[in-house]
Amino acid sequence: MSTVYLIPSVLHEAGFASIPSYTLEAIKDCSVIFAENERTTRRFFKALDREIVIDNFEWFTIHKAAAEQIQQFKTKISENKNIAIVSEAGCPGVADPGQILIAAAQQLNCKIQPLTGPSSILLALMASGLNGQQFEFVGYLPVDTVAREKTIQQLEQSSAKNNSTKIFIETPYRNNQLLDSLLKVCNPITKLCIAVNLTGPDESIRTKSIRDWKTGKPDIHKLPSIFLVQSGV
Repeated sequence: MSTVYLIPSVLHEAGFASIPSYTLEAIKDCSVIFAENERTTRRFFKALDREIVIDNFEWFTIHKAAAEQIQQFKTKISENKNIAIVSEAGCPGVADPGQILIAAAQQLNCKIQPLTGPSSILLALMASGLNGQQFEFVGYLPVDTVAREKTIQQLEQSSAKNNSTKIFIETPYRNNQLLDSLLKVCNPITKLCIAVNLTGPDESIRTKSIRDWKTGKPDIHKLPSIFLVQSGV
């Protein structure tokens, strides 16, 4: 029976210290790679081991054609081949399209081997000082300004009701617009953590009240960021 390895990848190009050494052995135990981005995954593998023969693997790109992708995946499992699922950044299956393949592997009773690696969600939560007992990751907020502000209000109200931390992300080039909405909508005493360039040499993880962020709003345009909110009400 196939083993499906869930291979963590770096959050930042300088963050290789966050990848455990046994990850390379798991990669070498595979003959098939399903990657969110083949080009960057090839580069990632070469950075782990310059001697690795990239073209010895069968490569498949994870994309939105779910039915076709799942069938390819099932075919490789039927051939008893070990498979690696690799996210573009972080851990496969967590805010990641690899989830559809992992669900298929579960249905086929495969051995699924998740490997420890960097998760922006957990790293930011760990360092935020916000509630780590009750938290929710909600992914991306709406792009439309009005809808985004309404969603932020709802998340803040839910945080107040449940004493929970709300965690979300944005496409880096829209970070500043999201931050503007947070500063406009949230209560002045609500806590906001902004984690930027996690695992990189210029990593920044800062938690302040909305009131304090307003006095020194950072420019995070195009910087990989994750946001955490906890109501102060």
